Amino acid sequence: MDPRDDDIQFDFFDDEPPTTEAQGTSRVRMPRRGGSGSGPRRPPGPSRGLTPVLRLLALIAVLVAVLVFFGLLLQSCASTSKHDAYRSYFDKVATIARSSQDDGTAVANALITPSAKAGDLSTKLRGFTEQERQNVSSAQHLDPPGPLRDVNQHLVEALQLRVSGVQGLADTFTANPASKATGEAALLAEQADRLLASDVVWDDLFSGPAGQELKRQGVNGVSVPDSNFVANRDLTTEHSMALLLTRLRGQTGGGSPTGIHGTNIVDVKVLPGGATLSSQTNTIVASTALAFVVGVADSGDSQEVGIKVTLTIQKPQGAIVKTKTLDLINPGQTKSITFSDLGQVPFAQKTSVSVDVAAVPGEKTTTNNKATYPVIFSLG
Repeated sequence: MDPRDDDIQFDFFDDEPPTTEAQGTSRVRMPRRGGSGSGPRRPPGPSRGLTPVLRLLALIAVLVAVLVFFGLLLQSCASTSKHDAYRSYFDKVATIARSSQDDGTAVANALITPSAKAGDLSTKLRGFTEQERQNVSSAQHLDPPGPLRDVNQHLVEALQLRVSGVQGLADTFTANPASKATGEAALLAEQADRLLASDVVWDDLFSGPAGQELKRQGVNGVSVPDSNFVANRDLTTEHSMALLLTRLRGQTGGGSPTGIHGTNIVDVKVLPGGATLSSQTNTIVASTALAFVVGVADSGDSQEVGIKVTLTIQKPQGAIVKTKTLDLINPGQTKSITFSDLGQVPFAQKTSVSVDVAAVPGEKTTTNNKATYPVIFSLG
């Protein structure tokens, strides 16, 4: 083969222009806004400058909501805490109030105990004095809410008056148990006035202002406890104390009580309506409100205490019997005792209502202590 044949070139394709490599990445130009490019026009989006502001506002709104929530939560907790503080304080006051009122009842019972002696009475009163001192100590150690600190001091003062009054009664009975009634009675009444004053201080200087403070603080469902040391003011008068001393002198000397003693039935009335029972047959309309009111008078010249009064309604199934006690009655005085909640009375048949007032020590005439009235109960 001819060596020149190696130089023969076979071109099977037409010559093409040389390709030039792009230097770098080519950019695709987007059509101008407002241009005449094909396709729908997209709505404009928010400005990139506004996006951080919107995010900031959203964050602020969330923070405000969280702060409001926790603020309300804290307010609720504070309100609950305040309510609990007031309730806890008045619960403790209630315990003291009940204890002190019980002491007052015990003092009254001691003064009206039949056959009581001055020495025994004085000993009992000293015991009640110590119990009241414990109540004073308890009140002084209370931890009242701030607005009630001054009011709590009046609670202490009321209890201190009770200590002073009961102690004064005990000392007076001890000093001159058998002295003349007039001067001694005045001293006893003076001591008893302290007990009355304690109730006034409790009501006007403690209970009233404490209740107003509860309203001012918006504390609901909490009440101020009441405590009344003197339930029967007849016991605290000078006249009543004079009669008490007369009775005590009779017991101290032994033997029969001095003076004239006795009680009698004044009348028996029916409630509702107030009709007075008579010795003739009485027709009574029975209802759930049925009650009998027995009037009892002290027909002697001496004070009488602890008088038992019994009302009896006869019926085939067994009599209805009710008994109550008249704590104290002074000479010439008339007091009433009401008998209610009588149960099922017998209807449309003749029966009787009887009243019996127990004889007091030294009473000689008892015929006027009993009375029986014929009655017929109807349904109306």
